[in-house]
Amino acid sequence: MLTPLQKTTIRATVPALQAHGDTITRTFYARLFAAHPELLNVFNPANQQTGQQARSLAASVLAYAEHIDRPGLLAPMVQRIAHKHVSLDVQPQQYRVVGQHLLDAIAEVLGEAATPDILSAWAAAYDELAALMIDTERDLYHTGTEQPGGWSGFTPLRVTRLTPESSVITSLTLERPGGEALPPYQAGQYVSVKVKVPGDDHWHIRQYSLSAAPNGQQYRIAVKREDGGVVSTHLHDRVREGDDLLVHVPAGDFTLRAGTRPLVLLSGGVGVTPLLAMLHAALTDTPQRPVTFIHAAHNRAAHAFGPEVRALAAQHPQLRTLVFYTDVQDTDQLGLPSHQAGFITAATLKPALPLDADYYFCGPTGFMATVEGILDELGVPVTRRFTETFGPNQQFILPAAALAAPI
Repeated sequence: MLTPLQKTTIRATVPALQAHGDTITRTFYARLFAAHPELLNVFNPANQQTGQQARSLAASVLAYAEHIDRPGLLAPMVQRIAHKHVSLDVQPQQYRVVGQHLLDAIAEVLGEAATPDILSAWAAAYDELAALMIDTERDLYHTGTEQPGGWSGFTPLRVTRLTPESSVITSLTLERPGGEALPPYQAGQYVSVKVKVPGDDHWHIRQYSLSAAPNGQQYRIAVKREDGGVVSTHLHDRVREGDDLLVHVPAGDFTLRAGTRPLVLLSGGVGVTPLLAMLHAALTDTPQRPVTFIHAAHNRAAHAFGPEVRALAAQHPQLRTLVFYTDVQDTDQLGLPSHQAGFITAATLKPALPLDADYYFCGPTGFMATVEGILDELGVPVTRRFTETFGPNQQFILPAAALAAPI
């Protein structure tokens, strides 16, 4: 347990974290990757190069320091990070490695200001937080392993079907090589895929949302080809039907909650994937619940799962759809009354929104900021907003996964 004096010390460091947090986390990553280069490929290199990963970690460290007296308020953040850690197969012994490099980074950046008392307080705080994370993750590991059809770590699943969904997105249908049943999952969850790209000595791990309703036999993920994306390019160009991929059991806390309010699902780009699973679940499990499905894509060629959503709308009168094409070309006919040209705005969105609805939205950072602003403008309470950003989530512990050997 942290002593009252240590808590006071942690609170007193908040201004220093605000001033130097980004530098501390960048230094932390640099030290960690220098000591363990095999970790470089666990995380998306694009997020490391842009600094998004460091900014995310800095924001989470600051949140922890500010809530040191009320850690229960961080429960949602802890759950989300724990799910991500489990999907990366983080092990308890790896927390010590992370803690040491984080403390070393604080000492390096703050210099003489990082007194022994400050470093001791942060060491105690980190140990307390690590224990919380380890306990939370232990429960998730147990659930994943002991559930019907579950497994530990990564297991091979076979690609039984490749389906182009748009000019940049392809779906991969995965099954057990021997036909055994797969464990169930909640709409909105994801799986981690672990691959070794030819010519690369290290493994890469990426998360992909499950985009269909669970059926006990198949998982479906959708992969967007990213410019310069090592893993997405590998999956698009090299993986064929009949190949096996190493996959972790489903994880994630961005899931559809039970409810009777009208449901609004808003997605941008490949952010459609978890919301598509939610759409299937809502139509099947609560057929009396009105659903509005809103999607933004660059144009028709980049619009994934359009035929699937239109087929669902034809079958379910409680479903309304609206699509925005943000970069319509002269040859790109909209063609359907539910399609609009331009960006989503409060003015274009408001006529389609039911009163007193629950809102789930997912997409890239810019899309998410736009939707948040629109919902603010429309007066939607934050208690009825459920989100996931496709990018580095806020985290105050770097998942030190895939270390070469136990520490």
